[in-house]
Amino acid sequence: MKRNIEDLALFGGAPLFSEPIHVGRPNIGNRQSLFGRLNGALDSRWLSNGGPLVQEFEKKIAADVGVRHCVATSSATRGIEILARALNITGKVIVPSFTFVATVNALRWVGLEPVFCDVHPITHNLDPAQVEELLDGSIAAIMGVHLWGRACDVEALTALARRSGCPLIFDAAHAFGCRYKGRPVGGFGNAEVFSFHATKCVNSFEGGAIVTNDEKIASEARLLQNFGFADFDYVTRVGINGRMSEASAAMGLTSLESKDEFIAINRRNYGAYREGLLETPGLAVVEFADDISPNYHYVIVEVDEGKSEIGRDVIQRILWAENVLARRYFYPGCHRMIPYQGGLGSRQFPVTDHLANSLLSLPTGGDLRPAAIVELCRMLKFIVANAADIAARAKSLA
Repeated sequence: MKRNIEDLALFGGAPLFSEPIHVGRPNIGNRQSLFGRLNGALDSRWLSNGGPLVQEFEKKIAADVGVRHCVATSSATRGIEILARALNITGKVIVPSFTFVATVNALRWVGLEPVFCDVHPITHNLDPAQVEELLDGSIAAIMGVHLWGRACDVEALTALARRSGCPLIFDAAHAFGCRYKGRPVGGFGNAEVFSFHATKCVNSFEGGAIVTNDEKIASEARLLQNFGFADFDYVTRVGINGRMSEASAAMGLTSLESKDEFIAINRRNYGAYREGLLETPGLAVVEFADDISPNYHYVIVEVDEGKSEIGRDVIQRILWAENVLARRYFYPGCHRMIPYQGGLGSRQFPVTDHLANSLLSLPTGGDLRPAAIVELCRMLKFIVANAADIAARAKSLA
């Protein structure tokens, strides 16, 4: 409990938590189930190359999201690259400026030109009105990102894609287990790509998946993620190694078994943060519309310095000193990162700039005790209540 600003660890007090509390600490699931699958893979000597665990994982993912095809990949980043190749996309792709840089890097890596588009201030997803302004005939595809597990405006983007004749694909890295208007994320657009990285709600240590109802896309993707082999020694494409291993699939299957439990814990934690920060000036937990069913894996707080009287970055410094490793997502915005700074001309991205400088991701997950959230929220309220003094003193330490 912090009673005076001298109690803050940044100013010499004892940290609130004795051990670091991370954003994105992995969910584990049932260890016995995991070890059983790993032992089975070791006994069979089938560790890669589309083994039985990968095949089972693909079937269960497809069934879970209600699509005909799932192609497991070594990562979501690799999945985006393979999908772009499978669709034979060349040229320019509209992509949100506010996203994890892997979204954009994957497109650039396969020779595509990202065309940044600002996002909607409430949803933080692609703004369809601005997408429409960018559709000038030179655009080869539209790529949405379901940020925080909140699905994009699927109907509006689908209408724009059809009108322009562009493929519509989605980076669904945050959105496995999420629903939009009753439908699972995974069946929208031409195809979607999930991430099963260790930090995701459901994880496979490291991995991803392309999901689609289009058999041609799935078949092409499967060729491309296996060096282009159509048979043992018959290569028909310039492919790469984008396959998921049996060890990753073992973890993925184990994690899938606990998906509902993971989401329930996330929902509990999200609710605790909302309640704990209620009526705290300048701190607002990002909320979801009634037609969105998220996995609650991201607890995002927007800091309004005009109301809180203290900046996001100062709050982050304080939290880190207290062993709360809150993260800035996705600072400073892809358009401001070194590889993408040129060629934007006079284009501005005010919403992305605002979000990149005001959002803070807080810890959640199965390892986080509800009591810890209560303590953390009390401290955030204390920071805001003493904002002017704390900000001034923090500035003197800079």
